[in-house]
Amino acid sequence: MSETSAHPVRPAETSDRALRRDAARNRERIIEAAREVFGEQGLDAPIEEVARRAGVGIATLYRRFPTRPDLITCAFAAKMQDYADTTEEALAYDDPWQGFCWYVERLCEMQSGDHGFTEVLTMTFPTARGFEDVRNHTFLRFRELTKRAKRAGRLRKDFSTEDLPLILMANAGVIAAAGAAAPQAWRRVIHVLLQGLERPARGPLPKPPSPEEIMRAMQRR
Repeated sequence: MSETSAHPVRPAETSDRALRRDAARNRERIIEAAREVFGEQGLDAPIEEVARRAGVGIATLYRRFPTRPDLITCAFAAKMQDYADTTEEALAYDDPWQGFCWYVERLCEMQSGDHGFTEVLTMTFPTARGFEDVRNHTFLRFRELTKRAKRAGRLRKDFSTEDLPLILMANAGVIAAAGAAAPQAWRRVIHVLLQGLERPARGPLPKPPSPEEIMRAMQRR
């Protein structure tokens, strides 16, 4: 007796596998549609539009992703990893100041091409442990980047790591305000900011927000 005939596949098993495949395909379609819709319209885009583009019912979407943050963090997980990888690229620069400047501009560029990610970078998602773990590790690596730039004598000493979320919030505002009318306006603003961060400083900066204040601002949703 052949192995196939000794262990026949039951119709119920075949049906279960087909259902799992269908569920997996639906999930991927929803995530891809969410990337598109949030990227075009921001994180407040209608969930119904995500379901429509994915070709699924709204009930199916909510079975897979019960809350908006569930959907957002799945849709932007790959970009959050790109964010982490960008930090490592910046740390690999021989010149710490060049690495710092490239890093800030690169993050702002990532924001400019995706309305959803513009907001994701300035928010936290406390229930998405893996997503926030990547963000927290990346922030620690950014702290190392700033230390190197300061030791090299190029980054002003009163720069705080809490200034990065402020830069990204400011950039998000420029992108939203300038829109398609001046899509590259953010580049000039970021270079103005970077020149203000280079030593020798022209004068002291105001006191930065505390880590607790920044966290509350990023938890605004």
